[in-house]
Amino acid sequence: MSELWERIESIPLRVESYELTGHDREYGSFTRPSTLIHLRGLGEEGIGEDVVYDVLDHIAHRDGGAVHDFTGVATLGQFSDLVGELDLFPVAAPGMEASRHYRRWAFESAALDLALRQAGTSFHAAIGRDPEPLQFVCSTRLTTFDGEAGSTTGPIRKRLDKYPGLAFKLDPENDWTPELIAEIAGLAPVRVLDLKGHYRGTPVDVETDPGLYRQVAEAFPDAYLEDPDVNDETRALLEPLADRLTWDAPLHSLADITALEWTPKAINSKPSRFGSLRELFSVYEHCAANGIAIYGGGQGEVEVGRGQIQYLASLFHAGTPNDTAPSGYNDPTVPSGLPTAPMDPVPSATGFRWG
Repeated sequence: MSELWERIESIPLRVESYELTGHDREYGSFTRPSTLIHLRGLGEEGIGEDVVYDVLDHIAHRDGGAVHDFTGVATLGQFSDLVGELDLFPVAAPGMEASRHYRRWAFESAALDLALRQAGTSFHAAIGRDPEPLQFVCSTRLTTFDGEAGSTTGPIRKRLDKYPGLAFKLDPENDWTPELIAEIAGLAPVRVLDLKGHYRGTPVDVETDPGLYRQVAEAFPDAYLEDPDVNDETRALLEPLADRLTWDAPLHSLADITALEWTPKAINSKPSRFGSLRELFSVYEHCAANGIAIYGGGQGEVEVGRGQIQYLASLFHAGTPNDTAPSGYNDPTVPSGLPTAPMDPVPSATGFRWG
């Protein structure tokens, strides 16, 4: 049993009703769908963000309305147990199985927010930890999401023009040339390289290329190498780099971490990937006990979910290259006036919200 979970599972919770609202955001060439879960009770409201990627999954959820009955729960733990038993996709099965974790996270984070607000306390007070200034990196692709024709350093330069101290998490792509790699290396710190080795049939697929792996590993010697495709072609290259290999997409539970072929020195923790608060806390405790660093990851949250992952990162891994930058850094227009790293903690006085 997670000690962190034991601290909060007995917090009283009363849910009288809930509502779903859409908050999709357009980013030029693509839409990031987002649905907020509003749980209400005793004059308070708790909010969580559903970061399922399939627009149709969101539409089906919103059109179905409030179909679950949470009025019988009395504690946060009871809510978690109930939501873990429910089919949160009652209209149609999700486009991908991981979406079940994402939606459960939306409901559980909303319940945590509501329970804490009803109790008149904050998340960090409830677990007995103080938030710290948050380091973060900007995650961007150099083609698809910025509308560039072929990979260029334009997206990096656009952000550095306004935020000169910015560090990056980048997705190496198959059209990266040695010249482009050298140009990037001369521009800004790159803390994480997401090799996308576990994505298949998605808009961000990257074909496994041992030559590309070798080039970026050498050009960015201090960067984590996230989610490589370990196979007969790449194993000999990757094994000596095992201390730099980190994992994200394959991780949906603590069991997934302990089953990795090479014990990681670090992992990317996206809270919504783990689905439940209990599982997330078990991951935090396992990593702390086994010397595994954590850096936070985002799912393109556009509303309250972004602040919630920043809140978690500030409590459990504030000093790592967290992919939890304010969402404005992902906007192709790169608005002015965004917070810079390290970002001062801004937890709400009550609940599970940031700022």
